[in-house]
Amino acid sequence: MKFAEQLAREAFPPWRTHYIKYGLLKAELKNRQADHEWNEEDEKYFTRMLEQELDNVYNTVVIKLEDINSRIKYCDATIQTLKNSQSWSSDESWESTETILTETLFDLNDLAKFIRLNYTGFRKIIKKHDRWATIKLANGFVPQLRDKPLDTQQLDVPIVYISNLKDICNRRGKPHAGNAAAGGDQLNFERATSKYWIHPDNINEVKSIIMMHLPVLIFDSEKKFEPDDSAISSIYFDSPEFDLYTDRLQRDDNGEAIRFRWYGPTSSKSVFVERKTHHASWLNGKSIKDRFRLDTDDVQRFVKGELTAETIVRRLEAKGDMDKVTLDNIYFIAEGIQESIKNKNLAPVCRVFYNRTAFQIPGDQRVRISLDTNLTFIREDNLDGMQRRGQDEWRRSDIGINYPFNGIPKSDIAEFPHGVLETKLQTHLNQQPPEWLTKLLESHLVHEVTRFSKYLHGVAYLFPESIPLVPWWLAELEQDIRKPRSTNFGLSRSPSFRPMINGEYGIAWEAEQNRMKATSSMINNHLSQRVTNSLGEQVNMVGLKNNEKPSNDTLKVPTDTNSNPIQNAHNPGVDLVSPPATLHSVLQEEVTFPQQTSYAGAVFIGIAVCVCFYALYRFEKRAWMLNNNVKGRYDDMIGPAVLCVFLVGALVVNLYLRFTTPKKT
Repeated sequence: MKFAEQLAREAFPPWRTHYIKYGLLKAELKNRQADHEWNEEDEKYFTRMLEQELDNVYNTVVIKLEDINSRIKYCDATIQTLKNSQSWSSDESWESTETILTETLFDLNDLAKFIRLNYTGFRKIIKKHDRWATIKLANGFVPQLRDKPLDTQQLDVPIVYISNLKDICNRRGKPHAGNAAAGGDQLNFERATSKYWIHPDNINEVKSIIMMHLPVLIFDSEKKFEPDDSAISSIYFDSPEFDLYTDRLQRDDNGEAIRFRWYGPTSSKSVFVERKTHHASWLNGKSIKDRFRLDTDDVQRFVKGELTAETIVRRLEAKGDMDKVTLDNIYFIAEGIQESIKNKNLAPVCRVFYNRTAFQIPGDQRVRISLDTNLTFIREDNLDGMQRRGQDEWRRSDIGINYPFNGIPKSDIAEFPHGVLETKLQTHLNQQPPEWLTKLLESHLVHEVTRFSKYLHGVAYLFPESIPLVPWWLAELEQDIRKPRSTNFGLSRSPSFRPMINGEYGIAWEAEQNRMKATSSMINNHLSQRVTNSLGEQVNMVGLKNNEKPSNDTLKVPTDTNSNPIQNAHNPGVDLVSPPATLHSVLQEEVTFPQQTSYAGAVFIGIAVCVCFYALYRFEKRAWMLNNNVKGRYDDMIGPAVLCVFLVGALVVNLYLRFTTPKKT
């Protein structure tokens, strides 16, 4: 599909004027070469056009993100008020706040698509420029894109905050029974894991859907969440012949994957030493992942065998916070990993980096979901003679977590084009996937890839000449994994751009719609009854006199053509050319009513203008309080009361004008 068609189909209509003008840029690029060869002046003009488009797009992102952050702060302040004041806490208040968060989540999803689509547009137009023009722009425009980045990673922080606040609303402010950090030092895991690829266009929508049911897992709730907190880096060890790779690919019994993993920046003081074993012989053929924690400064000594398993256990035993069973397990794991490193001649070969968003109820290990993005594979070996790390280093020191790692040679790095979704269920608890998760996994948003392995994929791409076998899923990368929407599942918007979940409005929207329909129906019935009664009275007043019974001759017109003016045969004093006196008075009311409403309308407009200025003042004051962390009341005790007084006064004026306006007869 051509990008211009994709842009026309996927652009969010309310923001349409803020998207990259791809068609205009393409036409300018083509027309300037129609009668002459591309020159420096053309290049400068086209670059200025690109910079203007980038300014427009980036400013839109900044403004929308500021609006989203402001709403998050408002909801946070509201939730704190609800938690601290029982008199304000009610189901309606919690649901109202959650509705605001859901709408904010929809806007965040729209913003992610906006960023993604515009980034694709800039990338494509620059490629088209370099293919058509004689001057290359791909590298020359990099500084502008760095200064005004179009990446969705900046949306991770508001996503985490929205998830946390929604979870508090769901619990009505009550604390979780479990601990979010529980399981961090768990030694072994027995889970049924399934893996799926998520196209970049669908990543934020999948995140949002999961957040409706599971909160984002934050291990340290006392620390303010930062983008670096989602970074995960792992150094995988293997032999020069890639024996561990081959064993894992062929799923041999006791096949191992050994890695050293840390969370966050490279300055992290802790490293997890992990081993995955397929069909472990000591567990009667079960597959398992086991691990233990080491100080970062001790990793190299452990790899070289200088820090033994016995020494590690003795240190932990001296701290006195672990039982004998746990210490025995750590000894077994550490000794086994050191034996594999020595006997199989293992060394660092590949680094795997990604940003992870984990979803789980704190303290509840039964259902855990993770979504990994920015997946990148980096060479850590010295097999080709290049000195990527020192002999006494277990990882290279020239990189950190600065995705997309622009300073690394292209031959040392490979990027994965999709996100990776993992679902993990604790099978020993007979845990079944919830219904919402089953619908997600069967939807158009995910693409299942059985037994996908990050390590196997990285080695296959970084060392193609050193391995005889490759994973089956490499061919899948050549396909477009996006699928047409076959059901209403997912996030969408109505023709009026209201948020819809699985093709339906949320509970709050439905309640509001039902309330408005009921109110409208009641008003219509009331007005209809009044009109019917009024018309009935007028007909009776015209046709009946002194309670006489109506007859077919009551309103007959005489056939005497000499009568001038024509008159009613039964009531010669009534002129049928003009309406009867009672009906005339009704019509006169209709004439004077617009005059009355114009006066009343002027009063209401005046009140509306005052309310608008007052609302703006309150908004700016609340925003200032939020931005400066000012403690105080965020509600308004005076405004609503004054507004009610004004409205009552306007109604009194309206009634006064209605009953005091003279009526012509």
